[in-house]
Amino acid sequence: MPVPVSGGLILSYQCTAECRYCMYACSPKWRDWISEEDLEKILRQLAGRIIPSPYGPNSVSLNYGLHLTGGEPFLNFELLLKAVEIANRLKIPSTFVETNCYWAVDDETTREKLQLLKETGLKGILISVNPYYLEYVPFERTERAIRISREVFGENLMIYQLNYYLLFKKLGVKGRLKLEDYLKLSRGENLAENVEILLMGRAAYKLKDLYPKYRAEYFLDQLCWPPFLRGWHNHFDCYGNFIPGYCGGISLDDCRRLDEILRGGLSLDGKPILRFLVNQDFRGLLRFAQKLGFKELDEGYISKCHLCLDIRKFLVENGEFEELKPKEFYRYLE
Repeated sequence: MPVPVSGGLILSYQCTAECRYCMYACSPKWRDWISEEDLEKILRQLAGRIIPSPYGPNSVSLNYGLHLTGGEPFLNFELLLKAVEIANRLKIPSTFVETNCYWAVDDETTREKLQLLKETGLKGILISVNPYYLEYVPFERTERAIRISREVFGENLMIYQLNYYLLFKKLGVKGRLKLEDYLKLSRGENLAENVEILLMGRAAYKLKDLYPKYRAEYFLDQLCWPPFLRGWHNHFDCYGNFIPGYCGGISLDDCRRLDEILRGGLSLDGKPILRFLVNQDFRGLLRFAQKLGFKELDEGYISKCHLCLDIRKFLVENGEFEELKPKEFYRYLE
């Protein structure tokens, strides 16, 4: 079991948006938030394991440190402040928050919230910019949050993805914009050509018509990338699930007992899906699901993650598997 050295703590899956691209199927439909007791329990066990940015513990970098995320963490600002306070007290380095900026309605509100987070111990901020959030959050709020975050956090402001931000500025985007209208408006522009695309989560269903599709056989011998088990950039959710990497809907174990897991190793007893994934036996996973009645999509799949998710979605709907949770993740994908 790799020791988690960086990652994100999902305070809730609740979000103001229901983005077509969301890896974790976040939406306004979710209701639960992490308890303060579990916050303390999880952060205490991450303390001493999370490694800082290469530029030091008071700096931030994308795949270093610990980010507080969701869903949209600013929906429960008091809880977000509590998480920052605990992480700062435990000396967890390179902490930052990830946000869609829906809350940046005016300069005064925006500056007040950001300043309070910094004074409580937060080191930086990551502002999400992409065509999927643009359907829900007016671009002016994103611009405001970026401008004031630069004043408050200086170089500890990260824009993900910067190329989208530059493209939106070049196109003169105002307000919100439907994805279909954005695609028409941006036709022929190259600035967003090299942005990172991860065809997993809700994207596998909502964006599948934008990509070529292949039969399941095409993906069976491909290795998972990023690797399924890894130390860097795992996630820990509000239910205590230890999520491997970005693989929403899979729980390695209960991260509230992280110390115990790391001492004793990852148990695969009674977790057949996890056993297949850990051992990279994707053919075995497909055969296992087919014996239970799974049939691959006639139209094919846009990625190995899409195939894996479709298999897991079928299994959740037709059986009980301890490692496939939270179940709401599968319900809110489409």
